[in-house]
Amino acid sequence: MYHSLYTSRKIQQTDILLLGKLLARQNKQLPILRDLAEAEFKVFSQSGDDGIIQYLIHKIAIPNKIFIEFGVENYVESNTRFLLKNDNWSGLLIDGGQKSIDYIKSDDIYYQHNLEVVQSFITAENINDLITAGGLSGEIGLLSIDIDGNDYWIWKAIQAVQPVIVVVEYNSVLGKERALTVPYKADFIREHAHYSHLYFGASLKALCVLAEEKGYAFVGSNSYGNNAYFVRKEHVGELQVFSAEAGYVKSHFRESRDRKGQLNYLSGDERYACIKGLPVYNVENNVMESL
Repeated sequence: MYHSLYTSRKIQQTDILLLGKLLARQNKQLPILRDLAEAEFKVFSQSGDDGIIQYLIHKIAIPNKIFIEFGVENYVESNTRFLLKNDNWSGLLIDGGQKSIDYIKSDDIYYQHNLEVVQSFITAENINDLITAGGLSGEIGLLSIDIDGNDYWIWKAIQAVQPVIVVVEYNSVLGKERALTVPYKADFIREHAHYSHLYFGASLKALCVLAEEKGYAFVGSNSYGNNAYFVRKEHVGELQVFSAEAGYVKSHFRESRDRKGQLNYLSGDERYACIKGLPVYNVENNVMESL
């Protein structure tokens, strides 16, 4: 039975990769797009981020084809797995779960590619040491941050590498007008911070403010309204650049919980109302505020 299921899974992944390769070839021919969503397709990413990344890497000269991704869990769904499989990039994965790390090491992908994995809970204090311990420094091709919490603070802290492309999850529920992030707490865990699971991360505007400080331009969001894309200014070329307000996409995720921990499927402005009044840090004014 195991052999049959394993063979079936291998065949299925081969078919998916073949389709992805065909779509990647089409993306290579795309003109400069006004909306990154036009490049989307999904192979291993949560939404259409595989397609967006393929579009960007073919519009930008990237000498060092190396990526780093945080919060990958078992790496079955991720922003960089297709880069690894389709484009033969090298990479470093960091995740806090030992079971996830063990799963990745048991996957064929681990011995078939130049892939390093590090098990650690990521903080602003340890992130640079984790990166250098993984053997990386200087310019790399892509950094993907999705840790459902201190995303803003982790990107702000990173100095060990200078990615050409940065993909960061933003919290659409925080809106587009204010540059807000959850206050830094080294042991921040989304499900512990507030029962709703809606209080985490940073607004798109906060990430755009940080991007400007670090020398990046905001080139758009995915259609799900959860991932923002930034490119180092010296590599932007003819790519479209947006303000936070112009490039904001509102998510439609209905992943909120009630006080008993059950999904209650809040949508639209109901989500903001659920966390209204909680403390946030305004990165433009450098002051604590309330939602």
